Amino acid sequence: MDYYFSTELKNLSFEEAISKTKEALKKEGFGVLTEIDMKNTLKQKLDVDILNYKILGACNPSMAYEALQAENKIGTMLPCNVIVQEKEQGKIEVAAVNPAASMQAIKNDALVSIAKKVRAKLEQVIQNLANE
Repeated sequence: MDYYFSTELKNLSFEEAISKTKEALKKEGFGVLTEIDMKNTLKQKLDVDILNYKILGACNPSMAYEALQAENKIGTMLPCNVIVQEKEQGKIEVAAVNPAASMQAIKNDALVSIAKKVRAKLEQVIQNLANE
């Protein structure tokens, strides 16, 4: 089982790709709780240069609540990460974690169905972006 799903966006700026990704997440009930700018962080901490790379911490509140009810330590695996990374000028990859793969580490049958629902929503996000 792959631990992520991805698609490539072309002919968009990096900021346009971030905006489209946030919109696609919103359509599936996710909000973005965190935004980590790896390019700036690595430049500041290590003085290295990489292409644009952001990690969006996405959360679907109702699904998160359901998961917390089933497993109170699930917060260690939340939110769901979605990355937007520039592969080269005008070529952006968007990838989302496969929560079903992550949840295999937890022995709790109640999480299996929740993870499948979240996986379906994140797969739909990636599919919607691929079809634009």
